[in-house]
Amino acid sequence: MLDLRHLQVLRAIAREGSLAGAARALHYSQPTVTHHLASLESHFSARLVRRGSRGATLTEVGEALLPHADAVLSRVQVAEKEVRDLVEHGTPTLRVGTFPTAGALLLPPAVKSLRGQGVELSLTEGELPALLDGLRSRQLHLSLVFSQPGDRLDLEDDVDVHPLLDDPLLLALPADHPCAARDRVPLAALREEAWIVGTTDWDPCDRLLTWACRQVGYEPLHALRTDDYGVIQGFVAAGVGVALLPRLALGSPRDDIAVRPLDGPPLARRIAVAMLRSTTSRSAADLLDALRAQADRITAAWAHETVSPRPDGASGEA
Repeated sequence: MLDLRHLQVLRAIAREGSLAGAARALHYSQPTVTHHLASLESHFSARLVRRGSRGATLTEVGEALLPHADAVLSRVQVAEKEVRDLVEHGTPTLRVGTFPTAGALLLPPAVKSLRGQGVELSLTEGELPALLDGLRSRQLHLSLVFSQPGDRLDLEDDVDVHPLLDDPLLLALPADHPCAARDRVPLAALREEAWIVGTTDWDPCDRLLTWACRQVGYEPLHALRTDDYGVIQGFVAAGVGVALLPRLALGSPRDDIAVRPLDGPPLARRIAVAMLRSTTSRSAADLLDALRAQADRITAAWAHETVSPRPDGASGEA
């Protein structure tokens, strides 16, 4: 019968590159590591590790076994965490991740629906890379995530991604900007403008902006970088630059900025829920259903709203 320690040893050898390194990582003696490896190779009647003067590497059979060992050990880690939470708190704990804009508008009404179900919520707020790390390390059961449409999030096969909504990207510019008189603004008219963008190159909104500008023959100029959408709107109002902002991040737009859709193909970021398949809690499924319902309400509200007023008092449909 397989022993979890056998799988831990195989994974440690793969990571550390030697039996001695695996022993140090696991706080075992080297003879103990050798014993567990021998037992595992005996179980499969196959050589799993190739040893040499420069360390140890997995054989083809060992490489085939490694992802299964990772999956088993990860599932055990999740089980241990869930059971310990239940023992310590008396109720199951649902560990949820979110990024700020979704945490403000999507998540609260959905979480409210879980009241009375006897579940404790542990909330982690962060930027997308930290949330993805939390899912990979099994520190989160599920998380709100976002991506550029067509992108595949860098997650493992045991994480399901459930789309919620496409969050349209809208142009924010000073209220007295000449283009504020238009119902829709072509990117070609913004060739000389400086843009306020996010702090990281992976941001889907900024990648879409760069792609769209290249379609009309230019690279967007950057005025400054910040991830705070309130700060971005303040700099736009002051005339420092223009910005492409997710509708979900706008809230109620300020009177001193104009918000317009761009002319051309619609740009949006895709918001979804990423959930571990090993999450068996009924409350996780209920939260997903509640998030879908809230996303539908938001999408319906967007379909009936108008953009901020034009300088001449007219308005255009967003």
